[in-house]
Order: sequence, then C-alpha cells, then structure tokens
Amino acid sequence: MKKILTVLGFAAFSLAYSQGGTLILNNYSAYDFKGFIMANNFSGGCYPYISSNNPDMVKVPANSHMGNGNELRYENYRDQYTNSLYPMTSWVISTSNAPGVIRLWNHGSLMPGGVFSINTKWASTKFVMYYPGTTNLAPDNFNGTIAVAGNTCYSASDNLVTSSGSNSAEIFTISGSGTTTTYIQLY
Repeated sequence: MKKILTVLGFAAFSLAYSQGGTLILNNYSAYDFKGFIMANNFSGGCYPYISSNNPDMVKVPANSHMGNGNELRYENYRDQYTNSLYPMTSWVISTSNAPGVIRLWNHGSLMPGGVFSINTKWASTKFVMYYPGTTNLAPDNFNGTIAVAGNTCYSASDNLVTSSGSNSAEIFTISGSGTTTTYIQLY
C-alpha cells in the first residue's frame, strides 16, 4: 500500500509541476506579435483565469522562433521570468468574474505545484501584429483571438487566416511521454 501511495504521490507531483506544460510561441511572420497570453481551468467553471500583466502584452519580434532560438518559451509562471527572452514580471489572477489581483512572477501560488499552477493550462492569446519596430498595424487585419480546441471558456477558433490568405495563426497542444506543450504559431 505504501508503494502505491508513493507512486500516486509522485504522479500527482509531476502533474502539478507541469502547469499544463510548456508554452512556446513561434513567430515565423514578418510582423511583430503583441498580445495577451492566457491560461485557465479547463475542467470546470473556467476559473482560475490567469493573464499576462507586466507587460500587459508580450512582444515577440518578427522572425522569432525555435529555428533561430528566439521563440517565446514559458516553462511555468515562475521560471519564465529568469529563463525566457520575453519575461513576464507579474500576472493577473481571477478566481471569479470580479476583477483579478496582480501577483508577481515569484508569488507562492504561481510556483510549480502552487494552487494556480496546478489548476490552469495555457489556453489562448489575444494579439495584434505590427510592422517590425513600429506601432503601424500589419496589413490585412492580422489580429484576433485564438484558443486551444476543446477550451469551452472561449468562443474563439484554434486558428485564423487573414482575408487575403497571406498570414495565419494557430494554437494547439501536443501531449506524449509525460509532457505537454502548447504552441502558438504565427505565419
């Protein structure tokens, strides 16, 4: 019985530590990405809900992806601050439809295994694309909201294509061998 409990405990800890896995944003497009990154509870009620806060919108320059080592990569809410090229200093946490509270990246509830880490998964992004280094909007209304398929908290699709078909965005999750990675990709 002790062995079974020990194994279950390690399994629970592994799942808790994962925070729904790693988030990777690959911007293959010719435009700068500026957007909110969001996570929420998929298993009921959509709360807790966590959103990027400082900076409000993450900026990932044009042509920043895994191929050149410039992708946005968040392993979890805490470690992203010291390991990411695009660190988030604080997050907004909402536990209901009331206004959320701001928590620093190293707050205990956001630590791997913390109450919000174990109850959220990377879920969506609301973004706008700009010409590199400017505040001039990318052509063809290259902006919107995309959400992971199966996430009932958002009515957004898991992909979008601009009206001319020149640009697109997608979000998806790959799970296997005990790991989960959510990708946001812009083309």
